[in-house]
Amino acid sequence: MIAQAPFAKAAEPVKIGFLVKQPEEPWFQDEWKFAEMAAKKNGFTLVKIAAPSGEKMMSAIDNLAAQQAQGFVICTPDVKLGPGIVAKAKADHLKMMTVDDRLVDGAGKPIESVPYMGISAYNIGKQAGDGIAAEIKRRGWDMKDVGAIDVTYEQLPTAHDRTAGATDALTADGFPRGNIIQAPQSKTDAESAFNAANIALTKSPQFKHWIAYGLNDEAVLGAVRAAEGRGFKADNMIGIGIGGSDSALNEFKKPTPTGFYGTVITSPKRHGEETSDLMYTWITQGKEPPKVTLTTGMLATRDSVSLVRQQMGLTSN
Repeated sequence: MIAQAPFAKAAEPVKIGFLVKQPEEPWFQDEWKFAEMAAKKNGFTLVKIAAPSGEKMMSAIDNLAAQQAQGFVICTPDVKLGPGIVAKAKADHLKMMTVDDRLVDGAGKPIESVPYMGISAYNIGKQAGDGIAAEIKRRGWDMKDVGAIDVTYEQLPTAHDRTAGATDALTADGFPRGNIIQAPQSKTDAESAFNAANIALTKSPQFKHWIAYGLNDEAVLGAVRAAEGRGFKADNMIGIGIGGSDSALNEFKKPTPTGFYGTVITSPKRHGEETSDLMYTWITQGKEPPKVTLTTGMLATRDSVSLVRQQMGLTSN
């Protein structure tokens, strides 16, 4: 029986594309860096392509075919382009897998035939919640005296899943659900979070201590700033963000600790290096990657951030 798509022979040079939607973002720069490590290790040629629009994405796939590439890893600027990208890859006889953002079909459902690696929003939120619960216990706070600011942004499924994960982790650890106050932000920045958290703090003056979590570092930093305005400093505030952003790293560098206790750092290493490894194996050995691989992160605090970033292969900051 003849295989549908013959894989590259050992002597045949392997060329793999890595297409990203926002090449100027540090996350994608790091993905490329780790993909280059995979290329060096395995001896294939990596073609890095910036494709910030659907039009550029489609022409980039044709360009890879013209260069005789055998496959590509892609983070598309628009997941709704899924059917078109799949059709283009098939027409050009290119293997493909997606990273970060999963392609959807015309009905908005994930295209399950395309291998995908992404972040588990729920589990990464759970890591933030677990970290907060552990720190509450370490400080010896009575949970009934602690208010929680859940900075929500329900328009984005990822944001919903992250805060749901944190809420579930906290309540599983005995945190009173009635002490959790939802603070809906209008945008995903620190200013919107500050305004939302201010309302939550005004509503509940009875709490001695506060905790905060949300979609990203900015959501938590906004809540921390709002709490500081009410006199809640590092001793009475525990905020854990998500992302390991420059904002979080700068907060840790301040001479005096703030209520921003930690951040769950996501790793571009697996997303860049492992996807490239999987694509190389698929091309050379015919072994298709898993349909879904979901990654999490590592909790970093002011004291551990340098070590955590080192362990994740990130440059020191």
